[in-house]
Amino acid sequence: MTEVTAGVRQWYLEAAVALGVTAALLVTAASGPRPGTGPAVVAGYGLLAVGGLALVVRRRAPRAVLAVTGACAIGYQAVGFDVPVVAYLFAVYAAVRAGQRAVTVAASVLMLGALPVAALLSGPYEVGEAFARARGALEIAWLVAAGAAGEALRQAERRADEAERTREEVARRRADEERLRIARELHDSLTHQISVIKVQSEVAVHVARRRGEEVPAALLAIQEAGREASRELRATLEALRDDDTAPPCGLADVPELVDRVRALGVDATLTVEGRGADVPAAVDRTVYRIVQESLTNVARHSGAATATVRIDCRPELLAVRVEDDGRAAPAGSPVPGLGLLGMRERVTALGGRLSAGPRDGGGFSVLAELPVERTP
Repeated sequence: MTEVTAGVRQWYLEAAVALGVTAALLVTAASGPRPGTGPAVVAGYGLLAVGGLALVVRRRAPRAVLAVTGACAIGYQAVGFDVPVVAYLFAVYAAVRAGQRAVTVAASVLMLGALPVAALLSGPYEVGEAFARARGALEIAWLVAAGAAGEALRQAERRADEAERTREEVARRRADEERLRIARELHDSLTHQISVIKVQSEVAVHVARRRGEEVPAALLAIQEAGREASRELRATLEALRDDDTAPPCGLADVPELVDRVRALGVDATLTVEGRGADVPAAVDRTVYRIVQESLTNVARHSGAATATVRIDCRPELLAVRVEDDGRAAPAGSPVPGLGLLGMRERVTALGGRLSAGPRDGGGFSVLAELPVERTP
């Protein structure tokens, strides 16, 4: 309802401007020297009215209004009406505001050349007089001012649109941060408890079967519910973490990460053993994120000269190891920053394990082991 009301108000404003310009043109023509009588005068008044009323649609069809107002101005000048081309100036303003600068410049050059010709056709004027009359109808300063006003408003509207897009981007980023916070809270509050339930129920089933005892139906239901809850939690965490605007990256994109670090001066190598073609999508993305975060830390903080990335694709397990020879010492303990916490959450959500810390010989090591096969 608000948009409709705003549209109606805008139409009324445009109509009021068009009617005001039309009235001003007609009054100016009527109060000035009359070129005569007959059909030509009627045609002149008609051109004045058409040129003014055409401004009603100057926002929706700026180029068409520019052509109509220009043609009408040339027409009533040729008939003998010595009236300034006010409607054309409004059309220039609207066209430049709409971004039609090239068309406006071409039309204005044509107008500046056509108005003296129209003045010569209107009566027995000398060439100098015709140019003076044309200059009185369309001063170059007026033309420049109308174009400048339209361009200024166009730039202001463009900056306002950019500011609106910036606000939307900030809101989207905050939403992503909130989604990540929810994912962490879900992980902290649910993953451990569900894992405990799942493990204990499976151990109980296993022990009962080894003893030859009948497994209670309730215990089997708990086991299956734990498995299902674990799968749903993984899917939920992945949905909360994934950014739909970013293209999916996986094992195939890891060589590009290594190349980027190598371009920064680090002697980075990549070794891939086994085949990772059948790796689940969630594991595929997690491997990429682990390597990405690890190599980012190598490039930014470790001061390492070399780094190795080793990916071992086994039938039931995928292992990722990233090591460097940086400044980390065995006696030190790693500070659990957001990158390390994020890696640990991703790995834990998939049922894997992550170890990260200084190496015995110096440097830092990250090892992640991810199960490949889903629990049936």
